Amino acid sequence: MTTTTINAVTLTTKANVYFDGRCVSHSFKTATGEEKSVGVVLSATLTFNTGKAEIMECVAGACEYKLKGQEQWHAVQAGEQFSIGENSSFDIKVAESFHYICHYA
Repeated sequence: MTTTTINAVTLTTKANVYFDGRCVSHSFKTATGEEKSVGVVLSATLTFNTGKAEIMECVAGACEYKLKGQEQWHAVQAGEQFSIGENSSFDIKVAESFHYICHYA
């Protein structure tokens, strides 16, 4: 199931801009204190590093991802998600756009 709305949040209005604008997100906290970000990755192949464990939820578009230490790429589309461990990394390939919610553990 794809998340379409998140109510009662405190949003950081300054955008997080990565990779020369190929990834733009906004960080927020929910009313229960959960930290998340919502954003879009445009057409690119990028490597992201994690501090905290993350769940990447695809809300629109699609991507392929490969976790650190793995050789196989996995496809994700709207309504699907993938998890990344803390202090790790993942490669992501996006053909058009990948709209996501990042849920931090």
